[in-house]
Amino acid sequence: MASCCFSSSATNSRSIYSSASILQRIQQQHVIVSVASPGLQYNKFSLRSNSNSPSFPLAAASQDGAISTTVTSIENDIPLKKVRDTKISVAPPEESKGITPFDLNKDKSSVTITVVGASGDLAKKKIFPALFALYYEDCLPEHFTIFGYARSKMTDAELREMVSKTLTCRIDKRANCGEKMEQFLKRCFYHSGQYDSEANFAELDKKLKEHEAGTIANRLFYLSIPPNIFINAVKSASTSASSANGWTRVIVEKPFGRDSESSAALTTALKQYLEEDQIFRIDHYLGKEMVENISVLRFSNLIFEPLWSRQFIRNVQLIFSEDFGTEGRGGYFDNYGIVRDIMQNHLLQILALFAMETPVSLDAEDIRNEKVKVLRSMRPIQLDDVVIGQYKSHTRGGVNYPAYTDDKTVPHNSLTPTFAAAALFIDNARWDGVPFLMKAGKALHDRRTEIRVQFRHVPGNLYKRNFGTDLDHETNELVIRVQPDEAIYLKINNKVPGLGMRLDRSNLNLLYSTRYSGEIPDAYERLLLDAVEGERRLFIRSDELDAAWSLFTPVLKDLEDKKTVPEYYPYGSRGPVGAHYLAAKYKVRWGDFAGDQ
Repeated sequence: MASCCFSSSATNSRSIYSSASILQRIQQQHVIVSVASPGLQYNKFSLRSNSNSPSFPLAAASQDGAISTTVTSIENDIPLKKVRDTKISVAPPEESKGITPFDLNKDKSSVTITVVGASGDLAKKKIFPALFALYYEDCLPEHFTIFGYARSKMTDAELREMVSKTLTCRIDKRANCGEKMEQFLKRCFYHSGQYDSEANFAELDKKLKEHEAGTIANRLFYLSIPPNIFINAVKSASTSASSANGWTRVIVEKPFGRDSESSAALTTALKQYLEEDQIFRIDHYLGKEMVENISVLRFSNLIFEPLWSRQFIRNVQLIFSEDFGTEGRGGYFDNYGIVRDIMQNHLLQILALFAMETPVSLDAEDIRNEKVKVLRSMRPIQLDDVVIGQYKSHTRGGVNYPAYTDDKTVPHNSLTPTFAAAALFIDNARWDGVPFLMKAGKALHDRRTEIRVQFRHVPGNLYKRNFGTDLDHETNELVIRVQPDEAIYLKINNKVPGLGMRLDRSNLNLLYSTRYSGEIPDAYERLLLDAVEGERRLFIRSDELDAAWSLFTPVLKDLEDKKTVPEYYPYGSRGPVGAHYLAAKYKVRWGDFAGDQ
């Protein structure tokens, strides 16, 4: 992102004469006066020369209150003659008389990003730092403003003070870092209001207009608020603070409901006030560098795509682990659990990207269409293919680590899982019979997110004996480490130097920190930039969400209805033993087990 600059394609030109084909027909010095009315869907014009040539009625489509680039003749299509030293003018038809003309050159646009819930942890730790990083790399448009909106009483200066504490520069810190911070903070403002108050959002609208100063106003709202107030905030913002002449977009953070029913209700409610293409459902894992790289690795390297099927892949593992518990989030987490918090969204989205067929193009809709096909092809998850666990207290190195239920915000008899493992299957020609093993947990032995692809044994391997009894060492494995220390490595079999014939597994390792000197952008930077530019590839469409919940809702309901007791595991361990039995059921060993890194 070091060379990033804001693309003008993000803001469409509103001049009716921006079309090259029209400009080529006007081959002399000219002056153009245009007429536009936000209330008209079609604005009519007459084009004429001052040299007594005939006038040509034209029509320009109006869209979102602004003139579009399309111009068509509504009566005849007579080519303009070459006229030297004359002037071309546009005269409005009779029904448009009296409408105030505007300068076609005034096509500047502005972007205002309003962080709703600006005083919360997500805003302070992720959103504002990501916005500054984009500004630091010149990735935001020239005319942009950032507003914080929350119930807390705060002045602009207090917001800037709060935000400044979380801003950092890149590893390649430049001499102007401090200057950039000051410039960024000057663009940050605050408005206090209730999330369900249309009047408060109307007051915000007035402030936004002051900063937009008559430009084409594009507005992005980031809902960094609890899900129970999403709809109230969307209703108020849509009713009272939508842009009158540009686009309005809303970023919605997970959770997107608790099951199929609540998710569908949320989608229906959002669509009362927004169109689908205005809703940007964010899953920040899709913005992580290594997740984005999955399709590049697969579709731009000939050595991988032919192997990407049941013929050569024995199993795929999606592993998420954290070495800390729910500290500070126990009350929130207890309402959702690890399956809803991690597996149903982050890991399932990675699985869909990994397993999808080659899309027609890199267009957002083509990619999301293929992901939906994968999700709809998945076999219903069986309760026997799921293991859940919950961490208990443990003393290690003289330090006592608390149990999940030691959190005062968590009921002492809570059965909410902090760990889960599951076996999933895709019933299509490419992946039939290949187990996709997921596991996610908190308070485990280390922190990692990775994708492990274990390939099949070599048929009739001549060197089988040289591996001894551990036949798992005979297989190749591709590992994509999403975090930390982003890397891709391929495990291959290799002869150990010497006179004997002893084989060993070695890594062909691409460690990003060694190969690339620049700092890897945070996922929120990528997703915020995409939202500003209208790129939807990394955001979740409503039918994707429906398919994901359809897969997990039945098994979640079974677990809760049967009050399944989780298997307890010590804080800092590798998780429940049951997860290893689940893998063994499909003749698989977890790739992160027993020090096999």
